[in-house]
Amino acid sequence: MVKDSSDALEDLRYRKDKAIMGGGIKRQEAIRNSGRGTARDRIRLLLDEDSFIEIDTFLTHRTSDHNMFLHQTLGDGVVCGHGTIDGRRVYCFAQDFSVHGGSMGEMHAQKIAKVVEMADRSKVPLIGVWDGGGQRAHDGVASLGGTGELLDRLVQCSGRIPMISLVLGPVVGVSALGASLADFTILGSEHGQLFLSSPLETPEVISGEVDAAGLGGASLHASRSGIACLIAEDEEEACNLAADILGFLPDHNMAEAPQEISSDDPKRLNPELENLVPDNPNRPYDMVKIIEEIVDDGFFMELFNSYAENILIGYARLDGKTIGIVANQPKVLAGCLDIDASIKAARFIRTCDAFNIPLVTFEDVPGFLPGVVQEWGGIIRHGAKLLFAYAEATVPKMTLVTRKAYGGAYLAMSCKHLRSDYNVAWPTAELAVMGAEGAVNIIHRREIAAAGDDEKEGVRSQLVDEYKSKFGDPYVAAKNGWLDDVIEPQESRIRLIRALRILSSKREWSPPKKHGNIPL
Repeated sequence: MVKDSSDALEDLRYRKDKAIMGGGIKRQEAIRNSGRGTARDRIRLLLDEDSFIEIDTFLTHRTSDHNMFLHQTLGDGVVCGHGTIDGRRVYCFAQDFSVHGGSMGEMHAQKIAKVVEMADRSKVPLIGVWDGGGQRAHDGVASLGGTGELLDRLVQCSGRIPMISLVLGPVVGVSALGASLADFTILGSEHGQLFLSSPLETPEVISGEVDAAGLGGASLHASRSGIACLIAEDEEEACNLAADILGFLPDHNMAEAPQEISSDDPKRLNPELENLVPDNPNRPYDMVKIIEEIVDDGFFMELFNSYAENILIGYARLDGKTIGIVANQPKVLAGCLDIDASIKAARFIRTCDAFNIPLVTFEDVPGFLPGVVQEWGGIIRHGAKLLFAYAEATVPKMTLVTRKAYGGAYLAMSCKHLRSDYNVAWPTAELAVMGAEGAVNIIHRREIAAAGDDEKEGVRSQLVDEYKSKFGDPYVAAKNGWLDDVIEPQESRIRLIRALRILSSKREWSPPKKHGNIPL
């Protein structure tokens, strides 16, 4: 029997309405009552109004075991499509917790994989909203097969298009791996959770030693594991944060980041910087204040602000252009580099390099953090990641030394020897193998030991002063060409902007190879 056009349209509308209902109105209301949104609620929050075009609305699973043929839901538990954010095109998907708890079956995974591939071909960013209980047991190994295809697509997209994950519910198993493959992962503070192993299978949870939030909650992943780059108070804020990050990024790796017209004068001086660095080299100060004074409109979007707080990373603008900022934070561990700080900065540097975002480094580093925990934990290998990332990056690289730049940490923080393009220092800077006190204790240990007890401190003090006069200023490095200039602090913004303008056409050629072997 052939349907007439009115019957066909009625059937289409019925099917679309059924797809919108997902797992049913009761389950959707239960989700809303828990303080979470449904998949379609979240997409409405994320995208510009009326811009969403859905794909694969009528896709269903193809499992017949465990009576699953009785539970075929249109869309198979994930809503996929494309739309715009502030007028920019994006592909997106949102898992639907009302359908089998958002679990990832074979077709569910392949549906997301299809969207990922379409985003890659279209060269537009991808945003995923994750909220699901891992791989669907009813599908058996087929769910792993589909998930494997999805993971492969995500890996292939890495470095080609920006990818952002919003984790707004519990995400378990291999799905957690997929969420963390994104360039940026944002967790909801109340409901966002990531587990590789289910809490139901974790001995510490079973014994009551820790609860699910302590095992994989947002605060844990923000401060301990370093997976969450930002924490959102609610789902609307999560979507806004994703839009803010996207505003700094290009559509793909062959494009330039969007430029904004700023009312902040590029010739603005920074007299406030004259007194921000204490005269006492052992006193801390807040590097964020220096960054905010220099960048456009004082806006610095810091990422991973609860993880490895001794180093700062994030996005800002100079002269309207996006820059990636890496900075030592003297008020935490004196700005020393440790394992977590090295990993945090190295990944961010590689992300900026992948998407053609210039790097600006604010340096005040007394060295790598000493200690058994660091040495046994592999600080050599992890510190090498930071050095590798800077040396490998081909985007414009600029460095401003505000105070200390000692030893291997000086080399690892975008020094001239790693082909940094523009390196300047304030007159307060010290570029040396180590601090004067440590150097004197090594170089002159016999002279100090030979001095009488009453004379030791005087001899040491005199030797320290001599060492500082010889090495404790930036002019030795400038004399050797390892600094391009020593500048007044108030000129910092002007100098960085002028350097960024001339470096905008930078092109760097490297010998062909498959890829470098970063010390993972």
